[in-house]
Amino acid sequence: MIERYSRAEMAKIWEPQNKYRCWLEVEKAVCRAHNRLGNIPDEALQDIEIKADFDIKRIDEIEAEVKHDIIAFLTSVAEYVGESSRYIHMGMTSSDVLDTALALQLKQANKIIEDDLNAVMDSIRKKATEHKQTVCIGRSHGIHAEPTTFAHKMCLWLDIMQRNLTRFRAVSEEINVGMISGPVGTYSNISPEIEEITCQELGLKQANVSTQVIQRDLHANYMQVLALIATVIEQFCVELRHLQRTEVLETEEGFSKKQKGSSAMPHKKNPIGSENLTGLARVIRSNSIAALENIPLWHERDISHSSVERIIFPDSTILLDYMLNRFKNIIDNLQIYPENMRKNTRLYGGVIYSQKVMLALCAKGVLREDAYRLVQENAHKAWNNPEGDFKANLYSDARITDKLSPKEIEECFEPEKYLENIDKVYKRMCI
Repeated sequence: MIERYSRAEMAKIWEPQNKYRCWLEVEKAVCRAHNRLGNIPDEALQDIEIKADFDIKRIDEIEAEVKHDIIAFLTSVAEYVGESSRYIHMGMTSSDVLDTALALQLKQANKIIEDDLNAVMDSIRKKATEHKQTVCIGRSHGIHAEPTTFAHKMCLWLDIMQRNLTRFRAVSEEINVGMISGPVGTYSNISPEIEEITCQELGLKQANVSTQVIQRDLHANYMQVLALIATVIEQFCVELRHLQRTEVLETEEGFSKKQKGSSAMPHKKNPIGSENLTGLARVIRSNSIAALENIPLWHERDISHSSVERIIFPDSTILLDYMLNRFKNIIDNLQIYPENMRKNTRLYGGVIYSQKVMLALCAKGVLREDAYRLVQENAHKAWNNPEGDFKANLYSDARITDKLSPKEIEECFEPEKYLENIDKVYKRMCI
């Protein structure tokens, strides 16, 4: 079992090289906008386009002295460009670059996450197709309820993930916003046309209103969706962890030939992938709370959000990318044990078929309350009894056999009777 993740590709988005490349792209796009409006000569723009570059080591040296990352970056760029650098960053403030470049980085990250979501849904759909006829027990409160199918579980997961994809696409579009509006967002030294042209060039929407920053409710909403996706993965993993318990053992994570489950107990096969993803969901949820805390900044801006975002955006996008890839791997390699599923439906003589027996009695004219009491009495005799047999109890109870024939009793114990309408669910989910 080989696990492949796209973490390296996602991580590169947040590395200094790409971060500064996005900053430079914003600055160059603004220069092109100025040129279109006649504010920068063609020769100077050509100079900027050809020569503009940066040196990360040099940026670090300058920042150590000036204690300002944007100034350090601009100084490094100016050393490459020369005289024409006087046109770079004209009329702008630092957050014009930072927030607009962040939108570019998120745009790159969002493409990877959307691909991940589609890949996970493909894996879930494949498992659903394979197990349309695999009967298993449904549980409520963790207790055996009535028969379902493994494909029905997968249909549920697919439906949830489709909603996640819809939410993610919506929030990806919402966060796709840039601004070039100056120190407090009033375009005091730069025209709104510059912002419009720049955002068009970069494939971003303009913020309708900005201060010195794009408002953080947008970023918080984005982080809530990441947290929701992570929590849904946790939901699925908690189910798998239960199904792998020794006394259940209906499914099992793939276990490679040389893998070991425990340093002490050689027999162990543990659901470590699902447990890992359960824990990582907690981290992304915590980051979403930090994003909410970033909304109430002082007046037109402060930088209390900045230090937080240097952590939560890289961490959460990298983690979610990892989680989606690892979860896909779990689904692709999941071991399914249909016979164990069937065996669990037959526990205690098939007590899970109690409702069918009750309804059959009602159809024969027995009051529902009386039918419930009769069936419950026979079910509870079998429940948690190693020798318990619900069906045998029914055959031994004259109050039941007086109303139901052997054929009618047997029909109550056919799981297919419970699943007559399940194809409608499959059709809705295109399974």
